[in-house]
Amino acid sequence: MTSDDTDRTAGSTRSIQSLSALSPDQTEAVLALLTEAARGDGQQAVSEQGRLQLRGGERAGVSHLLLSAGAELVGYAQLEDTDPVEAPAAELVVHPAHRGRGHGRALGSALLGASGKRLRVWAHGGHAAARHLAQVLGLTLFRELRQMRRPLTGLALPDPVLPDGVSVRAFVPGRDDADWLAVNSAAFAHHPEQGSLVQRDLDDRIAEPWFDPAGFFLAFRGDELVGFHWTKVHPDEGLGEVYVLGVKPGSQGGGLGKSLTTIGLRHLEGLGLPAAMLYVDADNKAAVSVYERLGFSTYETDLMYRTET
Repeated sequence: MTSDDTDRTAGSTRSIQSLSALSPDQTEAVLALLTEAARGDGQQAVSEQGRLQLRGGERAGVSHLLLSAGAELVGYAQLEDTDPVEAPAAELVVHPAHRGRGHGRALGSALLGASGKRLRVWAHGGHAAARHLAQVLGLTLFRELRQMRRPLTGLALPDPVLPDGVSVRAFVPGRDDADWLAVNSAAFAHHPEQGSLVQRDLDDRIAEPWFDPAGFFLAFRGDELVGFHWTKVHPDEGLGEVYVLGVKPGSQGGGLGKSLTTIGLRHLEGLGLPAAMLYVDADNKAAVSVYERLGFSTYETDLMYRTET
């Protein structure tokens, strides 16, 4: 624990603990809170990366804020300060039954204090309450991340045409890790979350029940990895995902990205999934245009807010 802040609110004691790592019991309590919030909100308040960082002990630059009312955990926030340039990034959630009591503002204020008032905060789904909280905290809109979807039933896409000399095979854990991490870092050098993944992050994902190397496609020119399309399945939602799609700098422009997208979508269709989804930054006009031509349309939007300083 790094700090403990306590005050009185709504007839009970509100306390906020800041921890560098969670115990197994604390992790399960946070996951239960996230499940209840997702049930009410229709989506997760904390990203996949944030949920993975709940387990496995201390991680450099990551802290967890637990807000309790009396003895009950009613709010959670995660702060990640790993980007050497950008402000620390945060996500937060309050239990649906305990909203409207100032808990979100208390967590937001604690995050501002912990980050030295230099903060970025995700609002997944861009709900009105999150927009209001951002305004109260003095944050301004900074980034718009679109979730796009398209049906997979009756999929009508042209056969993928790979550039000359390029072949595609499935990812082999342990064999392809280092090459993939290097190409991912280069392809997403502009992307603070995806481009910073390291071996531990890859290991976390490989250990997840959804991981399937048969849906992780690597494109090689000779022995050189030049692109990839990692797909993911969300069985409870009946969704396939264009999870990560990347082309190595210097290998763009030959249609490799489009071909890898098509290969992945056909794989997801072959699994009998009715629809596919992906995430793309709204200001990446070229990518949005490509996905629209492939039949995707905007389904919902995540918003990131930040301090002015």
